[in-house]
Amino acid sequence: PRMRLSGLVERIGEAPILSARDGDGMPIAAPAAAAGAGVDHAAAVAQVLDLVKARHPEASIDAVGHRVVHGGPVYAAPTLVDDAALAELERFEPFAPLHQPHNLAGVRAAMRAFPSAIQVACFDTAFHRSHPFVNDTFALPRAYFDKGVRRYGFHGLSYDYISGTLAEQAPTL
Repeated sequence: PRMRLSGLVERIGEAPILSARDGDGMPIAAPAAAAGAGVDHAAAVAQVLDLVKARHPEASIDAVGHRVVHGGPVYAAPTLVDDAALAELERFEPFAPLHQPHNLAGVRAAMRAFPSAIQVACFDTAFHRSHPFVNDTFALPRAYFDKGVRRYGFHGLSYDYISGTLAEQAPTL
């Protein structure tokens, strides 16, 4: 497969902005977001889908990838998302209350918009899952660790990309 479009919707719930690029990385004009504040993830997905249909009417959506901040102690690798996985990911909302609910709202919107597409979640916490036990614990009773209170590490998708790119570009460092 060859990438034909890439994009990002920012400021969902405020004043959404869709930025898009063609397959060669050139910026393309995106349709204006729906007027008014409060546009939700479902409306953002619809806006993206409108752009896809306008530029590539023959295209079908076969898979959707999601960045999800928290995989908790359960998910350490890209994971197919179904209703059971979504329910498990909701359990980790207290650990990342500013991000996890929004990440999962996007997953739900994509699941509704593309019911036959494969949904895959990748986790910012996954990169750090190979830490030794001592690095993941705090100076708290073990019962808290057993309930999920531990040092997870975040921004792992960025770290994974950077470390992989660095290994390719400067393998002797």
